[in-house]
Amino acid sequence: MLAGASWEQRTLAVRYPGRIGYRAALELQSALVERRRSGEVPDTLLLLEHPHVITLGSGAQDEHVLLSRQELAARRIGIFETGRGGDATYHGPGQLVGYPVLDLKPDLRDLHAYLRKLEGVLIEALAAFGLPGEREEGATGVWVRGEKVGAIGIRVSSGWITSHGFALNANTDLSYFGAIVPCGLHGRRVTSLSRLLNRRVTPAAAAPAIVAAMANRFGYGFLDDPGHAPER
Repeated sequence: MLAGASWEQRTLAVRYPGRIGYRAALELQSALVERRRSGEVPDTLLLLEHPHVITLGSGAQDEHVLLSRQELAARRIGIFETGRGGDATYHGPGQLVGYPVLDLKPDLRDLHAYLRKLEGVLIEALAAFGLPGEREEGATGVWVRGEKVGAIGIRVSSGWITSHGFALNANTDLSYFGAIVPCGLHGRRVTSLSRLLNRRVTPAAAAPAIVAAMANRFGYGFLDDPGHAPER
C-alpha cells in the first residue's frame, strides 16, 4: 500500500540519527532503501551530521581533492568514494545533511525534476530565515548572493528509490572546504547560515525549516516527526 499511495496520502517519516560516520550512514540508507522498496516503511528523511569527511561522487576528479591522503589523515578528514552523482564535497560538524529515501513512483520518475524539487526545499528553508536562495544555470545546488550554501548529490536505485541528498551549511567551519574544489566549481566561495545571518545557527535550528519545506514541496499529507535533532 505504501508503494502505491499518491503523494497527498503519503507519510514522510523524519529521523534524526545524530552525528554518525559516513560509512554508518551509507549502511543505514542501504537498509532503508530495501525496506522502502518492499513497502515496509514510508518515505523517510534522515537529518544528521557527519564527522569531517570528503565524499567523491561519480563525476569527481582527482585534482579536485587538494590535499594528499596523508594530509587528510593528519587533519582527521576521512575520504570516501560513493554511489551518488556529482563531484567532490565536504561534510562535517555544523552541516545539516539530509538523506531522503523516497519512492518516486508513480509521478516523479524524472531525475531533473527531483533535483529541482530538492533545490526548492533548500530555497524555501532559506526563505524561512529571510535569505534569498537562488539556483544557478548549469549547476546543481543553492546559492545566496553568489556564494554556495547548499549542495546536492543523489542516487536513484532500481524501483525509483532515492538515497543520498543534500547538505546545508549551518554553522560549518568553512575552512575545511579549502581541502577540495567544492563540487568541481573553481573560484567559487561557500558560505553558511551563520555567516550570512551573523549569528550562530545550528543544524538543529535549521532542521524544522527543512522538514516543513519537504512536506510542502513534495505534498506529503502526513508527517511522522519524533522531534528535533539535539543541539551540538
